[in-house]
Amino acid sequence: MAEENKKNFEFIEEVTTNVDEVQKRVLHEILTRNANVEYLQRLSHTDRETFKKFVPVITYEDIQPEINRIANGDTSPILCSQPVSEFISSTGTSGGENKLIPTTEEGHGRRLQLYGLVLSVMSQFFPDLEKGKGMYFLFIKSEAKTPGGLLARTFLTSLYKSSHIRNNNSYVLPYTSPIEAILCLDSYQSMYSQMLCGLCQNREVVRVGSVLASAFIRAMRFLEDHWSQLCNDIRTGTITNKITDPSVREAVMKILKPDSELADFIEAECSKDSWEGIVTRLWPNTKYMDLIVTGTMSQYIPMLDYYCNSLPLVSTMYASSECFFGINLNPLCKPSEVSYTLIPTMGYFEFLPIHSSNEFIDSISISTQLNEKDEQQLVDLVDVKIGQEYELIVTTYSGLYRYRVGDVLRVAGYKNNSPQFNFIRRENVILSIDFDKTNEFDLQNAVNNAANNLMPFDARVVDYTSYADTATIPGHYVLFWELSANASTPITPSVLEDCCLTIEESLDSVYRQGRTSDKSIGPLEIRIVETGTFDKLMDYCCTSLLGASINQYKTPRCVKFAPLVELLNSRVVSSYFSPVCPKWAPGSKQWNNTN
Repeated sequence: MAEENKKNFEFIEEVTTNVDEVQKRVLHEILTRNANVEYLQRLSHTDRETFKKFVPVITYEDIQPEINRIANGDTSPILCSQPVSEFISSTGTSGGENKLIPTTEEGHGRRLQLYGLVLSVMSQFFPDLEKGKGMYFLFIKSEAKTPGGLLARTFLTSLYKSSHIRNNNSYVLPYTSPIEAILCLDSYQSMYSQMLCGLCQNREVVRVGSVLASAFIRAMRFLEDHWSQLCNDIRTGTITNKITDPSVREAVMKILKPDSELADFIEAECSKDSWEGIVTRLWPNTKYMDLIVTGTMSQYIPMLDYYCNSLPLVSTMYASSECFFGINLNPLCKPSEVSYTLIPTMGYFEFLPIHSSNEFIDSISISTQLNEKDEQQLVDLVDVKIGQEYELIVTTYSGLYRYRVGDVLRVAGYKNNSPQFNFIRRENVILSIDFDKTNEFDLQNAVNNAANNLMPFDARVVDYTSYADTATIPGHYVLFWELSANASTPITPSVLEDCCLTIEESLDSVYRQGRTSDKSIGPLEIRIVETGTFDKLMDYCCTSLLGASINQYKTPRCVKFAPLVELLNSRVVSSYFSPVCPKWAPGSKQWNNTN
């Protein structure tokens, strides 16, 4: 372990010192090995200047035809010279389908390298982690196969099903959860089994976490609801018959032993009036929490502090389905100060300057399209400026070229010559809970579909906006509707409940899976507001923007600015929830036909 850590720190020092040389080499390697792929045929040279001149900045929709060809079985070198081993699926496109990000076997190795760097960094601040275990609540999602036979699944599903994790312990320190519990698709059985194993090994736990802060909060709420049954299982050394998966039962029974003393201890702690500090009470050797608390996850920090007695909240890594980017070299910093050092060997990075950054302006969704002038403003990793915000553009070994990830970053400082970035937000995403990210196009389409339910009542949606309510566990989406209705034909509550369900049915499969299978998103809510509410909303917007003309701004389709949410809530006259879960089935994705 010590030798591995030494090599990793030497690597970090080298690549963060010689950033531009490394970035030039990475781009040269990507272009040289992929020189003959169909997408790059326009290039006659593999230097940086030719690349920037002839390769356009793109979004997923620009290369979706090429992606579809690969998904449908075309094995020719379309985007990458290496064979595509699988697709990493991520948040949906404007058409409501998951994005399919091509990856290769080499790409998996590069991602795992970043995990190794994280372990070395954490060992500096928390020695002897390998002597204890991590209680992480980890969940996979169902996978599908494309018509061409390639798997399409989330990165975490791919990771935990891979031989890399099962056979190479250098990348992952021991967990309390058996792999069978992590791989169980039934969200209740998976959560119950992981919680039970974590409680049984409570003295061995030195770190706790999950991928997202919201998932850990759900785990604590699950414990609040099920601690009595869990104690019974620990006391008797048997597992409830609600756990029906044979492989999960077998794996848990290898850990579970009758322990009345432990059961009494857990029961005494969970029976107390306050659950403040419950994590450090039940798992007393815990040193830190490992989860994402940046971006939209920051709203969970007060609740995490409550449960965990203000243990350090550590966000270790910055990554996406497209590429793994960087690591947090100062894990003990405050959550609001988290910055990530981009590791320049992960891909080739460019940055588009963002010229306006303001919490209020962001909340009213002023959008701009990337044009030729914008492309000319792109800068390299070494040329970003402290305090400036940028949209991240990435070129990867696996076949993405000048791809807009959609993340907005702010330059916070440097590690040697490598910039460190604060994650600010995901561009063009207006609603986000758990892994779901809903854009304005999808929301507008969903509202249009729901509004059709109002036509028999001679009613219409005058205006609307939305926000993600994370005060509830799990969080849920709220839409504020102002209606124009015929008083002689009142709208019944069941119709508005059906509107909620229609919206949910219209959102992408990531949302519907979160609602139906993962139970990580609560029922959608429509709040009906008084007539004239949106006039008052826009009056407030103009006043707050120092008298700017109202014609400069459209109605915000998402509100995050607290005074706007308060204004809307003060004018609510009724509210309605989706009565049932939307339809979703594993592998139900519609693959596009390229013919």
